[in-house]
Amino acid sequence: MAFRRAVQLACGIAGTAAVVVAAASASQRQRGDSGLKAATVSWSPGTGGWDHNWDKREPISLIKPNQKNKEVPEDHIAQLENYKVKATRHIFLIRHSQYELSATTDKDRVLTALGREQAELTGQRLASLGLNYDILIHSSMTRAKETATIIRKYLPGLEMMSCDLLREGAPIEPVPPISHWKPEAMQYHEDGARIEAAFRRYIHRADLKQQNDSYEVIVCHANVIRYFVCRALQFPPEGWLRMCLNNGSITWLTIRPNGRVALRTLGDTGFMPPDKLTR
Repeated sequence: MAFRRAVQLACGIAGTAAVVVAAASASQRQRGDSGLKAATVSWSPGTGGWDHNWDKREPISLIKPNQKNKEVPEDHIAQLENYKVKATRHIFLIRHSQYELSATTDKDRVLTALGREQAELTGQRLASLGLNYDILIHSSMTRAKETATIIRKYLPGLEMMSCDLLREGAPIEPVPPISHWKPEAMQYHEDGARIEAAFRRYIHRADLKQQNDSYEVIVCHANVIRYFVCRALQFPPEGWLRMCLNNGSITWLTIRPNGRVALRTLGDTGFMPPDKLTR
């Protein structure tokens, strides 16, 4: 239940986060700032190795050091066991199904007939795994909400929540760049901060109070999912656009109590017939 309360808090502050990002952007526009980049963590090849405290939940980092010598007191070291996470989190990142690309507003970008079929197949696949899912969170965009609603039919009783942080956007300027998609620097700056905030809110090891493994479903968008995967695996986030995800695909991340992350599936649509596949 601890992680569920955290999720509820996250969705509640989504609007506040959006306001903060917008205010910061407006301030920079007034100052005449140029060449804005997304407020994200970039890859640093020189650091080397795996950052065990990537989510700032490593037990040793939760103990306050001695203010004089900045060292962890010996009696606190003995308490480290109390700060160790016990549960594993399984996060299923679902890309929304096919939608009406010709529509000009979000409310009109509803799922196509094929998109609804895709969502049905995804829901059936999740149900077939036989897992006890804890919550279904979805982006507040129409195509994600409709996909989540169809999936939920196959996961009866599952709590469903909406979150603005998960909306589609441009997370960070891709490397190498592409010619057919060139958002303005301001879009990277605004979307990047929001999507990074979503990553930090949803992708981390379990809360200390969580006793049992959890299985969470998040229905969102291709750019968001690809960025999450790069960040979770500590790959260069600028490489997010090198991956392709089909509509209705399942990406499965596992986060162990020690902070290690495993990518169990990336964009799986093997459960769909070939004639139902779209990107």
